[in-house]
Amino acid sequence: MAVSVAEEDSVLGRHRIRSLVIDLFAGAICSILSIAYCLSYAALIFTGPLAHLIAYGVAMTLFSAAVGGAVVALRSSLPFAVAGPDSSISVVLAALVATMLPQLGSHGGQPLAPTLIVLSFATGLTGLWLALLGFTHAGRAIRFIPYPVIGGFLGATGWLMMTGAVRVVTDRLPTLANLDAFVSGAEAGKVAAAAALALALRLIMPRTRSAFALPGILVAAAAITHLALPLAGVSLAQAQTAGWLFHPHAAATLTLPWKPVAIAAFPWRALPLLAGDLIAVMFVTTVTLLLNTTGIEMATATEADIERDLRAHGLANLITAALGGLVSCTSLSRSTLVRLAGANGRLSGLTVAAICAALLLTGPGFLGAVPKYILGGLLLYLGFGLLEQWLVRTARQLPLMEYLSLVAIAALIVYFGFVAGILIGVVIGCGTFAFSASRVNAIKYSFDGSEFHSSLVRSPDELALLMKHGPEIQGMALQSYLFFGSVNRLYQHVKELLAKHPTCRFLIFDFRRVTGIDSSATHSFEQISRAAADRGARIVFVNLSPELAKAFRAAKLIGPFRSADIVVAVDLDHALEPCEQAIIEAYRAGNGGPPSLRGWFTEVLGSAELAETLAAFCRRLDVETGDIIARQGDAASSMHFILDGRVGVFVDPGNGTIVRLRSLGPRTTVGEMGLIAHQPRSATIKAEAASVLYELDAATFEQIKRERPLLSQALLGYVVTVMTERLSFANRLIGVLQR
Repeated sequence: MAVSVAEEDSVLGRHRIRSLVIDLFAGAICSILSIAYCLSYAALIFTGPLAHLIAYGVAMTLFSAAVGGAVVALRSSLPFAVAGPDSSISVVLAALVATMLPQLGSHGGQPLAPTLIVLSFATGLTGLWLALLGFTHAGRAIRFIPYPVIGGFLGATGWLMMTGAVRVVTDRLPTLANLDAFVSGAEAGKVAAAAALALALRLIMPRTRSAFALPGILVAAAAITHLALPLAGVSLAQAQTAGWLFHPHAAATLTLPWKPVAIAAFPWRALPLLAGDLIAVMFVTTVTLLLNTTGIEMATATEADIERDLRAHGLANLITAALGGLVSCTSLSRSTLVRLAGANGRLSGLTVAAICAALLLTGPGFLGAVPKYILGGLLLYLGFGLLEQWLVRTARQLPLMEYLSLVAIAALIVYFGFVAGILIGVVIGCGTFAFSASRVNAIKYSFDGSEFHSSLVRSPDELALLMKHGPEIQGMALQSYLFFGSVNRLYQHVKELLAKHPTCRFLIFDFRRVTGIDSSATHSFEQISRAAADRGARIVFVNLSPELAKAFRAAKLIGPFRSADIVVAVDLDHALEPCEQAIIEAYRAGNGGPPSLRGWFTEVLGSAELAETLAAFCRRLDVETGDIIARQGDAASSMHFILDGRVGVFVDPGNGTIVRLRSLGPRTTVGEMGLIAHQPRSATIKAEAASVLYELDAATFEQIKRERPLLSQALLGYVVTVMTERLSFANRLIGVLQR
């Protein structure tokens, strides 16, 4: 037994060692890609007036990948998560820096300190925001942002990343005015080289699942460049001078941004101008984190805890901000890469972070050997991927209106910046949503009094009246959130309905499926009320929630100060019953009072003789309100003919509540199925008003079957007729609900 346990421990130990080795290997492979990304993002942010600070930018991005990546690797719900600076976030950070630099004024040629402050400030705000979302469990709220806004934002990010790639390669930002400079001469060659690398990545990457593909292509491109330069008779110094390679830089010493002198010199007056870009950084980080996490879940079949990840990223960015770093976010490409390489544990992410930290110690001297077109080509590849995903594929996935709004939002961001684009985009998105929502029918289904009845079981002659005059009751079950657009369509429908049914006396609106209503919609209900009053129809509101009732009281449609004659009922059953009774009373006038027991039996049995015989077999019961006629679970020892009054059928489901199934009025029967099938009572029968009943007990029923076959046959025929009518009503009700 001891030997078996030792062997099992040995196997487990070897398995752990193998897993650790795989994690280390996957992290080492991924670190190549992570370093390449860091170089690209540094070149994207530290460009133009900051180009001479590229060495510090590289150190800053590597430091951020090390610190942020280590914290996320330790605390993420995805044990193989790899985090660091991200492409979309880097584009927004570059826009933030570009907005800030013109505000420096007297800072002259010392832009590093304010740049560090604004980048660290953005990182800190983002960390606080992510932590707040994580601790308040509000991360899913981002899904309420209109899809065209997110798509347009990320599509514009892709375009800006591509233009930034051209600037990295040529040191010039492409505009409409200088496009001719990029189609000829040295700049054209540099852009062509970057485009060729991006095309190679675009063709190869979708066709392979190898963890070595992307790092291998980048390393191979660098190797080919360094082999081609001597063959072309070009030295490294000449290539650097010509702009094909980065200039070598001295080692950059990282410094804390929060120094009193730097803080005092920062142009805080410009902070309001930066507010929009700061919000854009927070927004795009949140969206990127949620989209990347969802993508990792789908790619690796692993479930993530988004709230935990939000808290982890909040902590990572707060620490990074305090030490002077950039925003970090879980990377979709790098996390799936280590998973593809076999990683399962946190050591893979920690390995990437450790290698990035180790590279800081070597200094930026290696930059002089890095071809610019490789970083530019990588940025082109990433930017084109965003463009394709959000501006090309969505053309086939979205309705035309939503797609056009997505493209418009992307164009606005490109031409007017992230702030104006997002603000206008939200307006466009809300307008598109309102237009789309207004096209959703506010009516779940419609019905009239001939096909949808209350739970009160009525006599055949009353049912016949309802079948004939039931369309005088028109009902609509409403749904969703009601606002001006959808309720205006409802108003038009009601006008057409009243024109089609000029004899309509009751208009019932069931709000059970309505989630809310705005003030503009109550105005449309005022119009509906006036249209109904002009036609002599009365409106009934059913299933009003407290919020809906408050809105209608504020509009003075209901309540003590109401301006409209609107009835409010607690549920649809209590609304239908008085409407039905009004219809019956209106058309039964002049027909005399209810017939006698023998007259009723003559109608249902078709013979006065059989009616007289059945009446003689029955025993009269006079019951008062609340009297129990039969109890649930008792033996079904009799059936009852209700000559006058009203009884209710109640069931006890066993949870301490009593539920009323239906009520039965004059000239109806109850208990017939239990008597015929010899089953226990399935419900309790109780008088809801003073009633006159005639009881036919089981023994007498058996006697009738033996001694009076004609009466037995006629009685069973009546029961079948009753059950057929109830089944027919159920079928009509199902048909209404399926509309």
